[in-house]
Amino acid sequence: MRQVAARAVRTTCKCTVRGLSRIGGRPRRSILLHQYQHYPGAASFTARRFSTSPLSPSPLPRKPPQRQQQQQQQQQQHALTSSMYFRRLSITLVSGLVGYGAWYGYKGDNSNQAAGNSYSTTTTTDPARDATPTRNVLVVGADELHTGTFVGDGPIAKSADGTDNNVLEMLTPEQATEKLRRNEASFMVNRGQGVLRYDVVQLASNNPIEDDHAEKIVEVASSSTGEAGDNANNDWMFWGVFDGHAGWTTSAKLRQSLIGVVARELNTTHKAASKLGATPSPEAVDAAIKAGFLRLDNEIVHESVEKVFKSNSKRAAAELLGPALSGSCALLAFYDSSSKTLRTACTGDSRAVLGRRSESGKWTATPLSEDQTGSNPNEVARMRKAHPGEERVIHHGRVLGGLEPTRAFGDASYKWSKAISDRLRASFFSRGSSPYLKTPPYVTAEPVVTTTTISPERGDFLVLATDGLWEMLTNEEVVGLVGKWIENQAAEQSSSQLGSLWSKMFSSGKGLPVEGGNGKGPDGQKIPIRQQQWGLSPNGERFVVKDKNVATHLIRNALGGKNEEQVCALLTLVPPFSRRYRDDLTVQVIFFGNGQNTGEVLVNEEATSPPQPRLQAKL
Repeated sequence: MRQVAARAVRTTCKCTVRGLSRIGGRPRRSILLHQYQHYPGAASFTARRFSTSPLSPSPLPRKPPQRQQQQQQQQQQHALTSSMYFRRLSITLVSGLVGYGAWYGYKGDNSNQAAGNSYSTTTTTDPARDATPTRNVLVVGADELHTGTFVGDGPIAKSADGTDNNVLEMLTPEQATEKLRRNEASFMVNRGQGVLRYDVVQLASNNPIEDDHAEKIVEVASSSTGEAGDNANNDWMFWGVFDGHAGWTTSAKLRQSLIGVVARELNTTHKAASKLGATPSPEAVDAAIKAGFLRLDNEIVHESVEKVFKSNSKRAAAELLGPALSGSCALLAFYDSSSKTLRTACTGDSRAVLGRRSESGKWTATPLSEDQTGSNPNEVARMRKAHPGEERVIHHGRVLGGLEPTRAFGDASYKWSKAISDRLRASFFSRGSSPYLKTPPYVTAEPVVTTTTISPERGDFLVLATDGLWEMLTNEEVVGLVGKWIENQAAEQSSSQLGSLWSKMFSSGKGLPVEGGNGKGPDGQKIPIRQQQWGLSPNGERFVVKDKNVATHLIRNALGGKNEEQVCALLTLVPPFSRRYRDDLTVQVIFFGNGQNTGEVLVNEEATSPPQPRLQAKL
């Protein structure tokens, strides 16, 4: 360890150099000496640097990239390079720090190289300073991160514009928990019709968050009287997660409209079958869901343009074209309580996974959707068949080399003709079309619909989440984490009705109570690439149960679980830096089962952080 004294404004700052051994690998040599600008009261600053190579923006750009991608090498070589890059990055993230949550700026212009592969992490102590406050900080540069300890109670010059270097005080574990739970909600479905409860939570990475979600229960009129509520088993229940990109307006439109549009299409289909004294066929129900998706996307993409041209108003264009110019994936779950049938409609790369108890007492994970991206061979084959002879229809795993999902709402630049795009750009505003645009549309909002029969008496549950969760956890880890949470709840609530029911549905043991799983998933599903980025290996012992809301429980464990320091680090980062390490996160978990039949849906206060959200009105 080497120590130097550095002059600072109005006071003297001691800067102690320390290194950190690489976790899961050989030690790295790295030191950092800086002169920091302090105000009176700043006693000392200890800095640590945890990366020997610059960090670039996330290797996982969510949707249309900002810059032209460089020519990639062969897939195998690229995968190896990525893996090495992620391990370098992991050193930055696992170095945990705690603090308070405000931006601080610093100036640094000196750096030296140390020899040797072993470094001490012992700090220099001064008994006279035992009572001086110590604040742990994260130094965020344009291309690298450092951690450090600031000793003193004086302020530091603030800088939060993303330029040069910024120092961010780390969140404490308590503050991290508050941030995790800020947007959680839980509801008890006391209708006795196959659903016990559902939990939801969101965590932003972008500002504003580009994700959205919706939940609704629709009472279906009895076929005998035509009045809602006659039949005890005629609820339609909907849950949806919407992963926006290039803005938030498309996902907001889906939250407002998608469930209503699909419910009306289903109602029309059921009425037509009822006139014939029958029930709709499964194919007719699937077709109704698809028709609802396509109807809304046509309104977003094409009807909006017609209104803009008719009004000839830039103000109207600004209001109407927002959802068309941005985009959003959509994942919708539709549960018909009368038939115990669950349908999932997927447009894009959000994912639905069913948890079901096996004969062994553990849980099995069954994906109910397929990630629809340019890396999915099924989607690639579909796209090439629809656009024969166009070599760049899928380029580097993206539509025309730009957009990752092959199905999405909005994204009109991949759906409008070149003539419409040029006219909009000339008269109003619009994103330019791709130079490779030949035979649009290249992207569709038509979903892939899957059907599953639910067994409420066995405690089936469904997890719906945007792709940010699946970048961090496998299907089996998610289902096992919910199973572990159920196990914990049953132990704590063995005397309650819910706890008594769940206590019969698991077998105790170490690790996660889930069967199988190699982390790869079926063809077309993304692997949890963030685990590689952070240098983690699959290990069920790294997880923890601390939250009453199971959706919050999943996100906590996705960010680090027992590694409280990593959780704090990832939650401390703010936009635009946070996007390098995690995406927006939206998670819904639905528990199936036969509860009390009071006809009510009530806020579950125990698993909902105040202020309590309003229950959405029925259609």
